[in-house]
Parts: sequence; C-alpha cells; structure tokens
Amino acid sequence: MSVPTYNRIIRKLIIGFGNLFDNITLVRYNTDNTESERVLVPIAYAPKERYVLRLEDDPNLDKKVQIALPRMSFEMISMDYDSSRKLNTNVKNFAQTNSGTLSQYNPVPYNFDFNLYLYTRNIEDSHQLIEHIIPFFTPDYTIKLNLIPEMGAIREVPIILNRANHEIFYEGPREDETRMIIWTLNFTVKGFIFGKQSSANLIRHTISSIYSLNTSEDVVSFVMSPVNGSGFYGKGNTVYQGYSYGTATATGIVKEWIPSLNILRVTDIKGNFNSTTPILSLQTNASYTYTSYSAAPNKYAQIDISTVTFDLNTYTMDNTSGHIRMDLNANSYPSLIRENN
Repeated sequence: MSVPTYNRIIRKLIIGFGNLFDNITLVRYNTDNTESERVLVPIAYAPKERYVLRLEDDPNLDKKVQIALPRMSFEMISMDYDSSRKLNTNVKNFAQTNSGTLSQYNPVPYNFDFNLYLYTRNIEDSHQLIEHIIPFFTPDYTIKLNLIPEMGAIREVPIILNRANHEIFYEGPREDETRMIIWTLNFTVKGFIFGKQSSANLIRHTISSIYSLNTSEDVVSFVMSPVNGSGFYGKGNTVYQGYSYGTATATGIVKEWIPSLNILRVTDIKGNFNSTTPILSLQTNASYTYTSYSAAPNKYAQIDISTVTFDLNTYTMDNTSGHIRMDLNANSYPSLIRENN
C-alpha cells in the first residue's frame, strides 16, 4: 500500500467514453426538407449543473461570451465493484520488455457509471441527437482500450446504455419562449482497475520428480506417542487397529521399530490408520497411538531442465525448406531425464 501506483486507468476510460461522442454533426433543415446548415456538436467533461447555471444566467445568449447550443457534456458519477466478473487475483500476467520481465496480478473489475448530457434549444435538435446515438447501443457498444501498454493489456470494454430521460426548462416571463432541453443518458462502463507492476526473474532451472502412488510395498513411518502406550514392536510383527485382529479396520507388518526415536515403520498396509486409536501388536501386545506419519513412495524419475545458451553461428539455413537448422553434438549435452535404478 505504501508504494505509489498510478496506471491512469480511470483517465483512459473517461477519454475512451468521451471519444465515442466526439465529432457528432447536427443537420438543420428548411421547411421543404432541404439542408439549411450543419453544426458540429462540441463535447466537454463537465457536470450538468455547470451548463444549467450558465444558461440560466444568460438565457438569451446575448453576452459577448456565450455558450452556443447544441452542446454536450459528460461526467463519471460513480464506480462499483462487479463481483460477477471477478478474476483469480492470485494469477500473474507476464510481459517481456527492453528492461526485463514485468509481472502484474489480474485486475479488479469495476463498473463505472457515466452521464451524457445533451443541451439544445428545440425539440427537433434533441431528437436528432438521440436518434444518432441510441442505435449504436443494443444495449451495449464495445470499445478496445490499451490499458497497460507495457504489459500488452488490451481489453475490450463494453459500454451499456441504461436509460435516457429529458427535462425542459423555461426561463423569463410567461411570454418569453426561451427554453432549454436537456437529455440525460446514463451508461455503465465495464472496466478494470490494475495494480502495480513488478520485475520478475525468469525460471532458468527446474527439477520435477515423478513418484508412484502409495502401495502396499511403500513404508509409512509413524511417530508414536511415548506417553500414550507401552510395549515393544518386533520386526515382522503384525500390527492392527480395532477391537480384535479379526475385526481390525487397518493392518500392517512392522518393518522397523526405533524405540529411541519412537518411530514405527510399517509396510504392507491395508486400511486406514487413525491417530486416536492405538496400534496394537498381535505378537507382543505393544500398544501406542501416533502423533504424525510420513510416507515414502517410490520415485520413478527426476526431470532436471536448465536453459542452454547456443552459439548463433551454429545455425544454418536450409535453402530447400526455408527452415533454420542447428547441428548439435548429442555427446555435448547431458540427458535432461535421470531415471532411478
């Protein structure tokens, strides 16, 4: 939390949303439906109240500094966590850059609510703007944003149109027909918030071991409790848990008993031993409970993989196939797989 993190995600979402409605042209017509004029509708990031106060202060727009209508503005009004799009936050994404390898955890999904405001002087202009915008949202329109360029995090961001409503304000005396029409379109932008990036080291050496499943031939070592038992286990003794050997829930053969360490090693196990019931010896009547155990299954193989740096001078071009071929001396490189005897 103490490390500053700023990926400018919210700024990019705001710019991406505003660019959707940039360069909208409104056409006005004469009474015979011929084109009268074209007006490029400007857009700015501002709340509705700013323009309402400006228009109410100068309803006739006759000051030297005036606001021409139609006009649009937009603002982000809220953001909420979206649990339906939650990603595994323990997963990291990696990217190779000129300065090394970067890593970053999965982003957190958030819904951003935006309002788009349309300001006009007449109903015809407002209807034309509405009919120009709404058909693109069915009810969503998806844009593609490069949210984290250095990580290659290019995301498709859906923008959903939730609702549209309008207000009509009349200003001045009753005989004054000056009015302003304001449409409010509410949108939800399904975005993400990314955390900080960190440098990551490449894994250049791995060792993987392949073991068998536990079988009757495996040896299980039990750490016996000296305060909850007595007696001596002999090698080859039959041990069991239960009221009697005939009704035992688990049985086994003693492979080794180490009294100084309170360790009982058992093989040929059938059933499941539990730590609350004593392990009894059929021959010596020894009885102990155990506190822990460990199993040692057979290891089939161990895979040891390391990165190898090759000399580029050993590469040759096959003129027939167009493939790159590299001649390696098999005796120069050790086997990557070591099997146990």
